[in-house]
Amino acid sequence: MLRRRPRGARAARAAGAERSALGLRRAALGYVGLFVALPVAALAARALADGPASLLAALRRPEAFTSLWLTFRLALALIAVNTVMGTLMAWVLVRHPFPGRSLVNALIDLPFAIPTIVTGLMLIVLYGPQGVVGRFLSERGVEIIYAKPGIVLALLFVTFPFVVRAVQPVLMELDRDMEEAAATLGASRWTVFRRVVLPALLPAILTGAALSFSRALGEFGSVIMVAGNIPLRTQTAPVYVYGEIESDNHAGALAVSLVLLLGSLFVLIVLHRLQTLGRRRDG
Repeated sequence: MLRRRPRGARAARAAGAERSALGLRRAALGYVGLFVALPVAALAARALADGPASLLAALRRPEAFTSLWLTFRLALALIAVNTVMGTLMAWVLVRHPFPGRSLVNALIDLPFAIPTIVTGLMLIVLYGPQGVVGRFLSERGVEIIYAKPGIVLALLFVTFPFVVRAVQPVLMELDRDMEEAAATLGASRWTVFRRVVLPALLPAILTGAALSFSRALGEFGSVIMVAGNIPLRTQTAPVYVYGEIESDNHAGALAVSLVLLLGSLFVLIVLHRLQTLGRRRDG
């Protein structure tokens, strides 16, 4: 015959579990606050220390404004490319087995593993004036390295895995019965993808696109190798920040850094909001 635990023992265990949960929450929130929130707050406070007028004056400099405009424009363009190609690559890896798929699947994560400075060096070796491809294009008037196309290639390389890795697990778990039912009813492959598959993949695609955008805003190592750091032409915002720090212009560096930070934060907040609304609608 089982013996019932005294009420006092059950209450003590519940209180202990609650204290343990509270301690875990405090540890997690404290870690985030110390290593994420605190540096962000420190940067914002220092950038605004001299007032909004000083901040705006630093951003009105032609070099600062042009670097920000170039960075955000390229990051937005990358969203379109990565959304299409990342979704396509995830689809091929999941739905179309082929010899060497494991190797290709491993190569997807290569940009995560190698230093970004090595990425820039690889692009210089391939597309630089002394490279085979670079020499071929240069003879036809197409410049890659130390020009905007080089920045685009560097950003595409370092941001490519985000959409693939966000879409791939969702696609693997997707129930194919609805696709087969739609095909049985006469829907074309494109209609099945657009009406059945794409709505299920959309949250993952948006997540990967947002992460790609934020990553592109902050990329430094590969860009400084291939861009040439030419003010008003190929100087991106992170490279501009580095140059201003080297020139002891901390106000200019802080102003541009704050804009980059707010841009990334805004995109992530919007993404989180869209995901929350999607879960409520599905629920």
